[in-house]
Amino acid sequence: MVDAPVPQILGLYETHLTVADLQRSIGFYRDILKLEVATIIENRNVAFLWIGDKRTSMLGLWETGSAPLRMRLHIAFRTTLDDVVRSAAALKAHGVQPKGFHGEPLDEPVVAGWMPAVSQYFSDPDGHSIEFIHVLEEPADPSFGVKPYSQWLSRPKPTI
Repeated sequence: MVDAPVPQILGLYETHLTVADLQRSIGFYRDILKLEVATIIENRNVAFLWIGDKRTSMLGLWETGSAPLRMRLHIAFRTTLDDVVRSAAALKAHGVQPKGFHGEPLDEPVVAGWMPAVSQYFSDPDGHSIEFIHVLEEPADPSFGVKPYSQWLSRPKPTI
């Protein structure tokens, strides 16, 4: 057996989603989430969009057509705390319903205490679960569970 180290993974570069209507999905990710279109390959019904710097990450959208079976996937976009906190109002302004961890309508982000991280969930036009996430600097509090950010801010702080 050769003891050759595998490359160190530094982060996720790209992910791909299947979509029912490529042009509708391009509009959602370009116009609402402000991703830059990298290229559209019309003969393959696929588009690629940059997520931030093109050396950092990319999203691929693949049109599946009118097949009755749909796959629902999840992707999380790392962002600042202020942007996560403001995202519910921004999403609503674009006609997108912000959601809680379990998919319920919720007009504020939630915190997963075990990380801890603040997240705002919502869906794209194909029902994929999309998340804006920011990992918090404070200590984890697994007993908190997953609750609205306002409850995280007002909770009694755990003693060490």
